[in-house]
Amino acid sequence: MQEQIIRTEYSELMQKAYIDYAMSVIVDRALPDVRDGLKPVQRRVLYDMHELGIRYDKPYRKSARIVGDTMGKYHPHGDSSIYDALVVMAQDFKKGLPLVDGHGNFGSIEGDGQAAMRYTEARLQKVTQEAFLADLDKDVIDFRPNFDETEKEPVVLPVRIPNLLVNGAEGIAVGMATSIPPHNLGEVIEAVKAYIKNPDIRTEELMEYVKGPDFPTGGIVVNQDELPEIYATGSGKIKIRGRVEVEDLKGGKKAIVVTEIPYPMVGANIGKFLNDVYSLVETKKATDIVDISNQSSKEGIRIVIELRKGADVEYIKNLLYKKTRLEDTFGVNMLAVCDGRPETLGLRDIIRHHVNFQYEVNTRKYTTLLKKEQDKKEIQEGLIKACDVMDLIIEILRGSKNIQDAKRCLTQGDTASIKFKSRISEKSASLLRFSERQAQAILEMRLYKLIGLEIEALMKEHEETLKNIEKYENLLGSRLAMAKAIMKELDAYKKDYARQRRTSIENAEEIVIEEKKIEEQDVVFLMNRFGYVKTVDMATYERNMEAAQEESKYIIVCKNTGKLCLFTDKGQLHTIKVLDVPYGKFRDKGVPVDNISTYSSAEEQILLVEAMENLKNTMVFMASSDGMLKQVKGEEFDVAKRNTAATKLNEGASLLKVQPVNGMESVIMETEGSMFLRFQLVEVPEKKKTAVGVRGMKIGDTDRLRAVYILQEGESLEVERHGNMLNLSRLRMAKRDGKGTKK
Repeated sequence: MQEQIIRTEYSELMQKAYIDYAMSVIVDRALPDVRDGLKPVQRRVLYDMHELGIRYDKPYRKSARIVGDTMGKYHPHGDSSIYDALVVMAQDFKKGLPLVDGHGNFGSIEGDGQAAMRYTEARLQKVTQEAFLADLDKDVIDFRPNFDETEKEPVVLPVRIPNLLVNGAEGIAVGMATSIPPHNLGEVIEAVKAYIKNPDIRTEELMEYVKGPDFPTGGIVVNQDELPEIYATGSGKIKIRGRVEVEDLKGGKKAIVVTEIPYPMVGANIGKFLNDVYSLVETKKATDIVDISNQSSKEGIRIVIELRKGADVEYIKNLLYKKTRLEDTFGVNMLAVCDGRPETLGLRDIIRHHVNFQYEVNTRKYTTLLKKEQDKKEIQEGLIKACDVMDLIIEILRGSKNIQDAKRCLTQGDTASIKFKSRISEKSASLLRFSERQAQAILEMRLYKLIGLEIEALMKEHEETLKNIEKYENLLGSRLAMAKAIMKELDAYKKDYARQRRTSIENAEEIVIEEKKIEEQDVVFLMNRFGYVKTVDMATYERNMEAAQEESKYIIVCKNTGKLCLFTDKGQLHTIKVLDVPYGKFRDKGVPVDNISTYSSAEEQILLVEAMENLKNTMVFMASSDGMLKQVKGEEFDVAKRNTAATKLNEGASLLKVQPVNGMESVIMETEGSMFLRFQLVEVPEKKKTAVGVRGMKIGDTDRLRAVYILQEGESLEVERHGNMLNLSRLRMAKRDGKGTKK
């Protein structure tokens, strides 16, 4: 066969491949179906548990068995994704209506992970069995081949409640994401009933039933007026606050107790909330908080924040809402797969699709049931008729050579191959016209069925069958009757599984915190040689001045409202708010400077620490290891960022010297080869901090810069070199960019 080369545009091929991949992720992985509110992995897990017989009234089975069976039959995408889906469906703090009954460690609201699947067990919840998996044998949904075409899996489950709203959904696809909050089952059912009664109902009218989201963690939704727009468009932001109570403690103290948390705080964010409260205390924004403890248990959330006596409770509550995740935002984007494509749906659209699906499911269900009852009716009528001519039928059977002859006689009146006792019997037999099913039922009928009571029971059963046929024909022929049946079923689910609303819906004013003004005062910043920092008041420093000078590498008098600048050998500037530095006693250890800044002691070396207020009205001299020099206005380092470049460096160079200057000094540069060059500081030009600078000294190819000194006018400085003391102030003054002299 001759090889054929197909030429195609590469960009078009990639575009098509990417679109195919994106749609596969969107439809088959990440987004729920609007009809049953389930992602494919959730649907497959529930169906597999149903097939394995792990019902709500049966013993638990190992999660590993469920995961393995699901992966082998329906979902070949790895066991972790399947187990994660199983776990989430069992967590009552994530799902408004858990679909799986978990036994063992399925994680906690505080973010603790679930145990391995080999340790946990699961089974279906009763509501899942009744409202999600019932009637699968009645041809209510379509099935399709699985990934290797060895099994059949449901395209969608015949879910009878609007699960997409009740349990919500979260998922990230390609270029889109869904985020649907959970709602109250009872409210949603009432909204569905209202839509069935009036398909032209507006979103605002539906919201008389569905007040808003109902999160399993409770809390308070505080932007009620924005909800109609969110539910009309299917997107927006819901603001939710945790619920707090104020309790009285001994000694006239009070405590703020968090009893319900915002839904987005579920998991690791509880720990982040505690850390945020600690930060408020450390930065002195919440000085009235004396202790915080997490006393949460299986009974519920209980985070206790103890306050000082006489504390402003309302201010602290507002501070917690404003500065921590006690007030959070839930982004709503009600995106679901609708008719095979992703679509953003409003509340009314979701209910419309659900109701249409219910009509479809019930139509298919009652069509199947009607067919079964009609088949039953046919057989019952045949048996009743047979009872009236049973003697003739027995004569036909006794006179037949085989079952085929008897069956032909019963269905067609063919008497040619049958011996009869009389011509009258033969003539009567020729008039028989039973159907194929009736004839088969007569031939299979046992003799005890001829007992009078059995015949009477058959008559009653026939009457019941006729009633069922009438009922099913009425349901299939009348949309009103079908609507009543759907609503009756919904009422039953509401009665059995609805619960009281947990989340309150209200309007609340935006919290505005008036920051308490900090009284400005002078403090002394101390940093020891190990990088631990702290601040003390002036009086404390003066009492311990000698010890402070002996133990500290940097001592800086600054304002408590100011900032500190850390210059490093990497050419970086790290700023620290003085308020972020622990303030206390002289003998306090302090904290590592790494903990309160972006500086890393493992990667950088500090060259200078100075208060920003001291730099503003001065020039800063900078020298790099390759001999480049410049002067920069100190005000250039007054930046809002916590970390920025203090200077530009040539490749391979590092910052060697940073020092505030007044313009009257002299500069001395020393190389490893003992070459010294002294010149006036005024020869070093002023540059921007983004500039490299100018060359200060001509350094030989085999030599390199060792140190740079700044001498005040009249200052004397000696250094030891080759066993001799060298007085740098006696070096001859030269010009910048010279070679220097050997010493």
